[in-house]
Amino acid sequence: MRIVGGQWKRSLLPVADKPGLRPTPDRLRETLFNWLGQDLDGWRVLDAFAGSGALGFEAASRGAAEVTLLEQDADLVRSLNASRERLKASTLRVQRADALAWMKGAPAASFELVLLDPPFAAGLGERALAAAARLLVPSGLVYLEAGEAYSGAVPTPLQPWRSGRVGAVHAALWQHATPTDESAP
Repeated sequence: MRIVGGQWKRSLLPVADKPGLRPTPDRLRETLFNWLGQDLDGWRVLDAFAGSGALGFEAASRGAAEVTLLEQDADLVRSLNASRERLKASTLRVQRADALAWMKGAPAASFELVLLDPPFAAGLGERALAAAARLLVPSGLVYLEAGEAYSGAVPTPLQPWRSGRVGAVHAALWQHATPTDESAP
């Protein structure tokens, strides 16, 4: 699998043969980063359920200041660290962790972007979205991939921003709604 944009464009990332591991397709990553804008300069990004790391490496390649990849599988963590070292990705940090537990314990308002691509069969979308919502700064974004269009509860203060589908993969992006100050000029 190749990184599709930024400083590591065309760099290869290995994909392990693991049950349930399906890296985000190139076309969908291109769509996501068209939605976000190509330059993530200064953003703090969390790639929960990192797997191959495709989403997190794309964010780092496009200038994110800090990217945290969470992965529970030890083999995948080793692979992510090897890719990080090979690319000299100094802004990228890999942690072996249960993504839901980690997000529940992380400080609130810590990220401009949270990327969620949990195993489709695990049914974690709604819980992952709720855990991610509290991690966003005002106007921050959370992205969710799933095997079907998301129909669960959307936690306050998230508002739908974009959605689409590439093949069998559904994607949605929500934004942390910032309350308007009616007294402002």
